[in-house]
Amino acid sequence: MSNALALPRWIELGILPLWNLAVALVVAALVVKLIGHSPVQAFEVLVNGALGSPRGLGYTLYYATNFIFTGLAVAVAIHCGLFNIGAEGQATFAGLGLALAALYLAPGLPAWALLPLVVGAAALFGAVWGLVPGYLQAWRGSHIVITTIMFNFLAATLNVYLLVNALRVGGGSMVIESEPFPEAAKLPAVHELAARFGLELPSSPLNAAALLALAACVFVAWFLWRTRAGYALRAVGSAPRAAQYAGLNPRAQVLVAMALSGALAGMVAVNELSGVQGKLTLDFVAGAGFTGIAVSLMGRNHPVGIVLASLLFGVLYQGGVEVAFELPGFSREMVVTVQGLIVLFAGAMAMVSAPLFAKLYSLFKGAGRG
Repeated sequence: MSNALALPRWIELGILPLWNLAVALVVAALVVKLIGHSPVQAFEVLVNGALGSPRGLGYTLYYATNFIFTGLAVAVAIHCGLFNIGAEGQATFAGLGLALAALYLAPGLPAWALLPLVVGAAALFGAVWGLVPGYLQAWRGSHIVITTIMFNFLAATLNVYLLVNALRVGGGSMVIESEPFPEAAKLPAVHELAARFGLELPSSPLNAAALLALAACVFVAWFLWRTRAGYALRAVGSAPRAAQYAGLNPRAQVLVAMALSGALAGMVAVNELSGVQGKLTLDFVAGAGFTGIAVSLMGRNHPVGIVLASLLFGVLYQGGVEVAFELPGFSREMVVTVQGLIVLFAGAMAMVSAPLFAKLYSLFKGAGRG
């Protein structure tokens, strides 16, 4: 789309996202005004709640970690010409794998041995849950959007069934959650790591999975733009027939893309279960898989853009909680509405203004030549 409009990169990657964000904030401000609140006050509370204290910043980065994983998952599939909206289910199924590894594989192992196993189990289960829709797309012609939607429901249902019937905590408790993981299966929190070096930070759910998210960004950038396998994946996504004529196997690339996408989405389970909760729970993904679609689109499917977009959505999530808490009458549903508007304009409608900028750019170039 962007090639057809002939937008230069500095407009497509810089000006256009900022314009979309500005439009989204203006529309959100109008909605806040219509429901009887001051947009300026709501914006101040949102920013201060997300960035105004070390504790708020910790929560913001914790949310952003989930969005980096799911944004990368969606982006890898898009580069192969696939629209994977199943990150929610892939993360859920990865949580099952992580819990099984933590509780039953080798719970007596020390942390340095057990943590790689639970992370690997999460990646493996996420990859398997992505591979099945990929196989159905490549060999049976099933539409990847439909199958990944269905697999979201299947993963959620399977999670409920196994938690209730096999993994539920004992002792007659009515809470639907698994037995607690051994301490060796838990990622250290950032404030705990800082304390080891004599730094005192307020407690927050931010944990070592944030470093894993940054490593995933580096890996995806290296894989897609520095390896032959990544070039083949992008070639199939750009021109499947030409890639096949050149000797590539589009079916194999679909499997590679969906397996990698599922593994990346599965890292949400590491952040949530191994990093924070220390047990398997219901609905621990909490919509991060769907938010990853907007994150990927807003970040132009590039790891750098995805990090920036994830930080923005982290601010919206953490700041939104503070707005709902600080402003009387500003319910959680109103916060979700404002967030949805920003997702709509900055993510789903990211290229709506592209023709306007293409026209302005052509006029600017014409004036420069004259």
